[in-house]
Amino acid sequence: MNLPNEMTRIEITEPGGPEVLQPKRVPLPVAAEGQVLIRVHAAGINRPDALQRAGKYPMKPGMDPHPGLEVAGEVVAVGTGVSQFAVGDKVCALTNGSGYAEYCAVPASQTLLIPEGLDWVQAAALPETFFTVWANLFGLGGASRGQRALIHGGTSGIGTTALMLCREFGIEAFATAGSADKCAAIRELGGQPINYREEDFAAVIAEKTAGKGVNVILDIMGGSYLNGNISALAMDGRLVMLGFLGGARANDIDLLAILGKRAVVTGSLLRARTGPEKAAIADQLREHVWPVLAKGKCLPIIDKVYPLSDAAKAHAHMEAGDHIGKIVLQID
Repeated sequence: MNLPNEMTRIEITEPGGPEVLQPKRVPLPVAAEGQVLIRVHAAGINRPDALQRAGKYPMKPGMDPHPGLEVAGEVVAVGTGVSQFAVGDKVCALTNGSGYAEYCAVPASQTLLIPEGLDWVQAAALPETFFTVWANLFGLGGASRGQRALIHGGTSGIGTTALMLCREFGIEAFATAGSADKCAAIRELGGQPINYREEDFAAVIAEKTAGKGVNVILDIMGGSYLNGNISALAMDGRLVMLGFLGGARANDIDLLAILGKRAVVTGSLLRARTGPEKAAIADQLREHVWPVLAKGKCLPIIDKVYPLSDAAKAHAHMEAGDHIGKIVLQID
């Protein structure tokens, strides 16, 4: 296959607002050992991208400095040691960065064939959210059929994915949102909405569960919600933190409540996981979730699609907080 020598990639010119995202012409990446090179047709936008752009994401040495954590496209080259994919395969992948680009080199172990019936945009909206929800709600959180879950940020990409998977796997779900429209969207996804601007979520959970609480909480808020989350947990409940929009530190923590409920407080950053850990999540998704998607169920909700050149506008739209579902970049 004849490939170009250069491509366009969106780069962070300096820490700051959406306007610091700028297109640059750069050399085409090469599929190294264990990697596939993907011609990107669509790339998902995620909150960690915006945090990285603003200089607020905990970047570790060696992490890719360029944004873009999920892509969908066509395999155009395979590195040595790769046998599970071939040139021409239609795939989506969890990248280690540099997804806002015309081409992206990705570990084959983090790459999955696109389920039948999904287009490029839908496929690009899968990896980051489905890897995250599966690893945290079902992995660290241990959610299972017959249990109850509380999802904060219920209309985000993470939130909508979690609600759909809860419905699919028999988990009663509650979710917070800040408007009537978003609460309606949560209800359509099978969840019980809580308008956090009008109600105390812990009080609502106590009322709706007869004081028993929820078995697992998926939280993007962090410090400001910690005590409320502990209050909403059931005995032996698990609080899984994914973000810190409400602050990375918590004061006046009710430790007695944690002890009294035998609560587990944990959390994770997907990007910081090792390659083998991400590969294990991919295998679990391939086994448990990809067959569901192939049946046309739990398909990602797409809020808006932007061309690659409008990455800055896509980030501004996400940070405005009015979206429901995923925001995706499309590359011709």
